[in-house]
Amino acid sequence: MSGTVAAVSSNGTYSFTKPNRESITLIAGIGVEGDVHAGATVKHRFRMRKDPSQPNLRQVHLIHAELFDEVRGAGFAVAAGELGENVTTQGIDLLGLPTGTLLRLGGEAVVEVTGLRNPCAQIDGFQQGLLKQVVGRDAEGRVRFRSGIMSVVLSGGVVRAGDPIRVQLPSGPHRPLEIV
Repeated sequence: MSGTVAAVSSNGTYSFTKPNRESITLIAGIGVEGDVHAGATVKHRFRMRKDPSQPNLRQVHLIHAELFDEVRGAGFAVAAGELGENVTTQGIDLLGLPTGTLLRLGGEAVVEVTGLRNPCAQIDGFQQGLLKQVVGRDAEGRVRFRSGIMSVVLSGGVVRAGDPIRVQLPSGPHRPLEIV
């Protein structure tokens, strides 16, 4: 299984959206160089208030560009970086990956998938009604979060739009993604 990096984004200040960049540099154990969420311990404001010493399992946020096509069909205009992701992917079913999957981004960087991003009310602050588009239910009626996945950086490197993404599934049994 493989795909492509469609865009890369980062922001050094807390803001819902992240501007697209020519490249981002991933740092092992830290995240995206210069990004507000980079660090060995949690940097998400809500999680920091609960326990600032917990490990940062949300160093790199990835979203599949196909989600933007889906929400466009419902009348929403969303572009890469606008939902706060660092890496926008193309051609990979991110939400179907198991916990522990390795994603090789470009020539050097490797991230390990830790879980799902939990969509928050800020999504509706960005575009009213969009939250309902990224939170749905599966065939069994279970809540399904579709606003991307989170990962930690195992090996650093520079990542650019157009870079290949290679997927390495963990040995079984596979654990489905949960919110981190």
